[in-house]
Amino acid sequence: MPGNKTGNSETVFQGRIVDVHRDQVLLPDGRTATMEVVKSSDATAVVAITTDRTVLLINQFRYAAGGMLLEIPAGKLEPGESPKDCAGRELEEETGYRPKTLRRLASFYTSPGFCTEKIHLFLAGDLTRHQQNLDQDEFIEVVNMPLDEALAKVDRGEITDAKTIVGLLTAHRVISNDL
Repeated sequence: MPGNKTGNSETVFQGRIVDVHRDQVLLPDGRTATMEVVKSSDATAVVAITTDRTVLLINQFRYAAGGMLLEIPAGKLEPGESPKDCAGRELEEETGYRPKTLRRLASFYTSPGFCTEKIHLFLAGDLTRHQQNLDQDEFIEVVNMPLDEALAKVDRGEITDAKTIVGLLTAHRVISNDL
């Protein structure tokens, strides 16, 4: 079957968040090729919207991006955890809000050319305030913003995080269709 490993696989790097493998792969035309693959746990991302169409965003330090990024809450699935449970957990940990409703919006690969990570996107509603519980290496400021303002920031290129762009645009489409 095309896209399967032919048996030769080498672990090039093992890290806390990702592993890198070099695999021999069978291509659709029958040839083989060497491919590097970043193996990463799946993740969830959450567009949390209040009844007055305010979205809960986070301003988070992202070393690889060179500073702070405005994003929707997100995080990696724990072993055996469902995407829905992870979405609720990450929303509460990062923002301090617990959702009563979580609606699956979409699932997508972040960088399918080299990475296995898939993000499961949810829309959260009926929010109640609880306590934020950040990981030791997380630096997060919660930013409440009208959804229309967040969408304008996407249009102006001020929000550059892919999962946030996908999340905000998808949530806006769903909310507009539900009205």
